[in-house]
Amino acid sequence: MQKSQNEVGKYRYGKRFFDLVFSSLLLFFLALPMLAIALFVALTSRGGAIFRQTRIGRDGKPFVCYKFRTMYRDAPNNRPTRGFPDAAKFVTPIGRFLRRTSLDELPQLFNVLRGDMSLIGPRPLIGEEEEMHRLRRENGVYAVRPGITGLAQINGRDLLDDAEKAAFDAQYVRGFSLRQDLQILGRTFKRVLSGNGIRTP
Repeated sequence: MQKSQNEVGKYRYGKRFFDLVFSSLLLFFLALPMLAIALFVALTSRGGAIFRQTRIGRDGKPFVCYKFRTMYRDAPNNRPTRGFPDAAKFVTPIGRFLRRTSLDELPQLFNVLRGDMSLIGPRPLIGEEEEMHRLRRENGVYAVRPGITGLAQINGRDLLDDAEKAAFDAQYVRGFSLRQDLQILGRTFKRVLSGNGIRTP
């Protein structure tokens, strides 16, 4: 059974407070490492350190999502990496490392502060991923903010197909709670350290 908008709303305000506090703390402690990453990205390939891409957020509204740039400037902008005919040739050497360690996602902490995203939630999609959007709309997934990490990321991530990811997204909304978010957060650190489920071109 899907959670109603009212049920989701009961935790939404507490979740926003949680997001603001923890994203602020993370940005404070990670400021120097993030600056170093930005410098390496800018010095090792042409282009800016930050990659900006339009993604779909809560209520189906678009927003600009930030990441450290992991690809060369001539890479296609509006398609998921798995849709590239030869993704490996577009990824920079440092970009491969950033993707494998998930460090490329750190600038999304600013998206969390802005209110575009949450720390925990379904990963934001680009507009062209039509089938995933259809599955998400059918399951009420857009009632919540997208997240930096979520159930799909701790249960297979890149190894999952669209239907499996959508099922985990729907499960997240059904179980929308602080307890679930804390469990996902804890398991995310383990996943990142182990590298399980991360497929790097």
